[in-house]
Amino acid sequence: MDLRQLKAFVDVAQYGSFAAVAREFDVDPSIVSRTIASLERELGVRLLQRTTRKLALTEAGAAYHDRVRAVLHGLDHANDAARTSAGKVAGLVRVTSSIAFGQAVFVPLLRALHERHPQLQLDLVLTDKVLDLVAERVDLAVRFGPTMDDSTMVAQPLVRTRYRVCASPDYVARHGHPANPSDLARHDCPRIPLPGFRTQWGFRAPDGTSQTIDVKGWLVLSNFQALHQAALDGLGPALLADWLAGSDLEAGRLVDLFPRHEVSATGFDSAVWLVYPSRTQLPWRVRAVVEFLKENIRA
Repeated sequence: MDLRQLKAFVDVAQYGSFAAVAREFDVDPSIVSRTIASLERELGVRLLQRTTRKLALTEAGAAYHDRVRAVLHGLDHANDAARTSAGKVAGLVRVTSSIAFGQAVFVPLLRALHERHPQLQLDLVLTDKVLDLVAERVDLAVRFGPTMDDSTMVAQPLVRTRYRVCASPDYVARHGHPANPSDLARHDCPRIPLPGFRTQWGFRAPDGTSQTIDVKGWLVLSNFQALHQAALDGLGPALLADWLAGSDLEAGRLVDLFPRHEVSATGFDSAVWLVYPSRTQLPWRVRAVVEFLKENIRA
């Protein structure tokens, strides 16, 4: 047997089908099937129970899988340690982020990341779905919220997120500048279908007093990029994160309608978090990406 067979077996056990593994690695499913069959012949034992709908580990396969996965994990750490001792950051890091944050913040940093660590390989998965980091083999996730309570994950706050109610100068010229948050009840506000963002926005004044404002409008959009564009196009006041709207506010393409207020749809003191599976030792290649993001995004 060889390392390729062991990796294929662990991947098939994780994904539950030859086709899923084949799609992940862009190979023909028959290649994956033959690889597993070859491993079973060498061992002289059936590892997977094949049915018409899915694959399942046999009792022997489950025991073998646990040991093989531990071996592969240890080998990964050994390789990482060897590269670290040689002063190299190399290998593959799989990162996931929301589409809006990825396009607005992460992608513009990719050139600088590659120049710093030219031997590093990055698989950047931009999706608005919350992925299962273990099942999807994700090393690092960028997530958002006031807190991260998942005890199975390690979470580090990256940077505080401030939300702003933004409108285009053209919109303000046509409809007037709201004098206070309660005036938003008379405006059509583009929104996204997330809890809070669609129905109520919270405002906290400099003196600490807070209020919740019901918002409405004729337009609901499926993601923050479209919401951002709607605000730029003068379709109404939109609740946008500073990392998404900051450059437009600085350039005057958008106006912060309530600059003295803190605003939120889900809770004040929200942050961007770096989240990764709980491990006794974070691989150096992943740690290098974490440190790079801390340095550049906080700046």
